[in-house]
Amino acid sequence: DLFTIESSAAHGGVEAVLGTIKNIGLDYLISSKPCRESNLVLAMIAEQILHPCSKLGGVRLWPSSTLAEQLGVADADEDDLYAAMDWLYQRKEKIEKKLAKKHIKEGEHALYDISSSYYEGRTCPLAQFGYNRDGKKGRQIIVYGALTNAQGCPVAVNIYPGNTADSTTVPDQVEKLRNRFELQRVVLVGDRGMITQTQIDYIRQYPGIGWITALGYQAVRNLALCGDLQLSLFDKSNIAEITSEQYPGERLIACHNPLVEGKRKHKRDALLEATEKELDKIAEAVKRRTKKLFTSQEIGIKAGKVIGKYKMEKHFVLNIEDGFFSYSRNQQSIDQEARLDGIYIVRTGESDDLLSKENVVRSYKALSQVEQLFRTLKGMDVLIRPIRHRTEQRVKAHIFICMLAYYVEWHMRKSLAPLLFND
Repeated sequence: DLFTIESSAAHGGVEAVLGTIKNIGLDYLISSKPCRESNLVLAMIAEQILHPCSKLGGVRLWPSSTLAEQLGVADADEDDLYAAMDWLYQRKEKIEKKLAKKHIKEGEHALYDISSSYYEGRTCPLAQFGYNRDGKKGRQIIVYGALTNAQGCPVAVNIYPGNTADSTTVPDQVEKLRNRFELQRVVLVGDRGMITQTQIDYIRQYPGIGWITALGYQAVRNLALCGDLQLSLFDKSNIAEITSEQYPGERLIACHNPLVEGKRKHKRDALLEATEKELDKIAEAVKRRTKKLFTSQEIGIKAGKVIGKYKMEKHFVLNIEDGFFSYSRNQQSIDQEARLDGIYIVRTGESDDLLSKENVVRSYKALSQVEQLFRTLKGMDVLIRPIRHRTEQRVKAHIFICMLAYYVEWHMRKSLAPLLFND
């Protein structure tokens, strides 16, 4: 009765995160000998999981938990954190090499994918206009590519200017796997927009580096038209291996997914209906105007915006004249596309002695593990965005800290899977 609790500091989450960091040895990977800089980095990693915010916001939150006290950095301010970020960036390559040695063995698969986040400010040279995956119009972005093992555990991240094309980042990963990580035998797995024919030709210059990717829709369509892909292959099984003179020395594994087939049909029907609804409005407007008729150019601009918006230009035939507009569905094009619904083709240069067709497809589908990484970084868990740092080096350090935070969370999810009912 003589005591009154005036405040309390949160400790459970701090204990869980710092305990995981110690169990997986991340503190040792960052620095073999504990120092103030490494403790500040560990504090930023833990804070990115517990309360993701800016560095200044993180310092202000430290009194509400035991995090800073546990790591002995309670007297630090935001300038100390910035200095620790600069210290971490100088060690980035060494840390990634240690992570790769721990998680990617000879002959295993490495998954690679790329994403981007918008940037707040105008000072960082990495911030450029490009394909904005966040849907933030008018915002500059920064591109980053994540390399993981076959289970989705991150080992490295590369940061690029926002106007960097996805496929041009692949040579960096090949060089990293062969020269920096010193792997003589590894298979790089990437999506169809990443590992293009140009990149495949580049990878072939490195004996021992394999690849797995997939064909785009147009390439699948061409195989069906030339007869190399027979739809009757899926009468008894949803997976079949085919060959084609268009892809010499490669294995093509064709797959059919009934669930994807239904989704694509439903989406196409919805887009067709939405397009027709907008085109009907144009037709009515053209019909109503009797005094000053719409010119064919004006009608064409309006109709072009509609079919461009829904990407349905190949499925419609437009009839445009001065003061007249009509349209009809291109049923032949629709039927042709519908026949390939749910069909995708995975391609690889790996022999069937090393990798069965089922395992080729399974490896390609494992790319969803990297997508999970990006969802975590961009969601409420780690909160990589918005990126506010002014210099290129600190932007890269911030993204690296977020990757290390996901590395800790990945291990936490794995160890807590029975408790979280996580399959």
